[in-house]
Amino acid sequence: MTFKAPDSLCEQIADHLAERIIRGELAPGERIQEQKVTQALNVSRGSVREALLILERRHLVAILPRRGAHVTELDEHNIRSLCTMMGELYILLGNAVAQHWRTEADLRPFLEIQQRLHGAHARQDIKAFVADSFAVMRAAYPFANNPYLQETVENLHPAMSRAYYLALDQRQANMTDYLSLFARLLEVVVSRDLAGIREVLSAYCQRSCELVLAAMARS
Repeated sequence: MTFKAPDSLCEQIADHLAERIIRGELAPGERIQEQKVTQALNVSRGSVREALLILERRHLVAILPRRGAHVTELDEHNIRSLCTMMGELYILLGNAVAQHWRTEADLRPFLEIQQRLHGAHARQDIKAFVADSFAVMRAAYPFANNPYLQETVENLHPAMSRAYYLALDQRQANMTDYLSLFARLLEVVVSRDLAGIREVLSAYCQRSCELVLAAMARS
């Protein structure tokens, strides 16, 4: 594989490695050897090193002195902590959309994502389903207009994608359940029901946490 666009090369390498981690091709605790990645992707060692630092910020890789980079471990404490944090961030984004949408055009991106989710479900395309599930939060960023919230969500979202993919891949989570949740979430957002948003998203994150833990127990 050969990457182009040097100005974003590190991000491209990071995205490539992140995809392998999210899909379980690089296992928890597995060492990521810079030299092997350099040779496999035909890129410089410096670019790989920068990519690994990006993945460390995104909680997919731990870089330890004299031990190098390893895929982060999945354990119950980390999963519960992650789901709790993401739940609060999702609620902030949901509230922002509810408080600031004005026209049907504002809601159109979310309806388009909903249609793509239905398509991915029909194809049983887990990769596309996970990607579009997290596209929802990116569609909410303009309503929040908060760069700190956006940066925090972006850095945590790959770790959440990894957990979510595991649950779907192990058949612990069900795409249909998420589609029902998203339909309910759209209802409470459109009606500007902030209490409803918290109720829906809190229940979703708690349920997701339990499903991920169940998937971990099976893997």
